[in-house]
Amino acid sequence: MYTSCVHNLIGVTVEDQPGSGQQIRVGVRELRGNLTRYLREARQGTAVLITSHDAVIAEIHPPSMALRPVRQPGALKGQIRMADDFDILPAGVLEAMEE
Repeated sequence: MYTSCVHNLIGVTVEDQPGSGQQIRVGVRELRGNLTRYLREARQGTAVLITSHDAVIAEIHPPSMALRPVRQPGALKGQIRMADDFDILPAGVLEAMEE
């Protein structure tokens, strides 16, 4: 984990709020450059507060449990079928790849 000095240099501040988990404050430019990272953080439960000129303008956080889809392993069992010739290579394709 970065130290707080490094976070401040790149526009990121980490805060702990009692009862609400960890929060990250990040500037708009930093968010644009590392969006995937901050979405991953949100998925893991960290609130990401987006700031512009030190004012919070938006918040990204994981959806509530009520909005998350419930996955059921095996729910499509017997509904997905492959054609009998799925793994048969059409004539001429192998020869074309070897050329």
